[in-house]
Amino acid sequence: MDDVIQLAAALVAIPSQNPMGGPASSTGFLETEIAAFVEQWLSDRGIHVTRDPVLPGRDNLIARVAGSPGAPTVLFDVHLDTVPAAGMSIDPFAAKIDSGRLYGRGACDVKASLAAMLVAVARRSRGLGERAAGVVLACTVDEEYTHRGSSRLAASAHGADLAIVAEPTSLDLVDRHKGATRWMIRTRGIACHSSSPDRGVNAIYAMADVVHSLRTYADQLAHSAPDPVLGPPSLSVGRIEGGRSVNIVPDRCSIEVDRRLIPGERPSDAIGAVDQFLKAHLDPRVAYEFDPPWVEMPALEPGFETHSARLEAIRAAVARAAGRRPETRGVPFGTDAGPLGAKGLPCLVFGPGDIAQAHTADEWVDLHQTRQAAEAYHEILVELAST
Repeated sequence: MDDVIQLAAALVAIPSQNPMGGPASSTGFLETEIAAFVEQWLSDRGIHVTRDPVLPGRDNLIARVAGSPGAPTVLFDVHLDTVPAAGMSIDPFAAKIDSGRLYGRGACDVKASLAAMLVAVARRSRGLGERAAGVVLACTVDEEYTHRGSSRLAASAHGADLAIVAEPTSLDLVDRHKGATRWMIRTRGIACHSSSPDRGVNAIYAMADVVHSLRTYADQLAHSAPDPVLGPPSLSVGRIEGGRSVNIVPDRCSIEVDRRLIPGERPSDAIGAVDQFLKAHLDPRVAYEFDPPWVEMPALEPGFETHSARLEAIRAAVARAAGRRPETRGVPFGTDAGPLGAKGLPCLVFGPGDIAQAHTADEWVDLHQTRQAAEAYHEILVELAST
């Protein structure tokens, strides 16, 4: 099982930062290099890989290994991108191993999971004599920003009966999570010399009123009817930008809004409710406009109600690999399971590492859990063959 550790370190050493909507002109951004590495790694082991273009120069990778007659087909979904490495306190791509941990950008989210799934799929391809489920390995792009890769995958004829989505869950099973929609709100003003501000209209002052109202709305959301597992929905203003120079009254200001959705909420309804609240609470002289959302990720709802035997088989496989029976729980963050589950595919999120280490300045993953995950992914395929 040391192969999975060596592979995880090799993957961390390949930068695959998501530009998060910004320019990707410098090296180390986008999934191009890591996709080529993964494609070659699978091809070297006799596993055919196809590419599905999602964005310019950014392709999902799809690999298939057939299952035993009558066995289900499992979709293994794992994303190739990471958040940017700026501001890290360690060398993000040194892939340092120390005291049972692998350090680096993406180690936890989710290159340890990627290595574990690759090893499990390769092992399955060599063991075609044993009875096991079929597997579709989908390595997706753009998970960290807009989930374009998983949305493309969800709309495709992937042929899977259920999905295991790789994210750091401490080897527990996640069957539900919040969704998200994100959009920009803009205010516009009239620029003039700052020595005579009365001659202009200050867009930042207008946005201050918008932000104040959004804070009130966010407080109300926090006390609204909660999901029994995930809690209430939420709203956060994450970025603000405005003005051109300190000596010019600003003629523009913009904010980016993150609205987390609980099961049963639709992104369009959530955005519409914000608009209605602002119209009811702002001075009519405060003009604002909404840009179309760039993220509309559905919440994940439990999808195994009619597949209890398969859920129990997955629990048994993880217990055998990890030495303990996994909890089944919900999480507040979103994953590729959102778009997949919205299309009716039963999904579980599962992988090594703790989400508390994801996106951090010294991101790391536990190597023992990584080994256990590789074993668990393989055992899931074996265990599901009889369901």
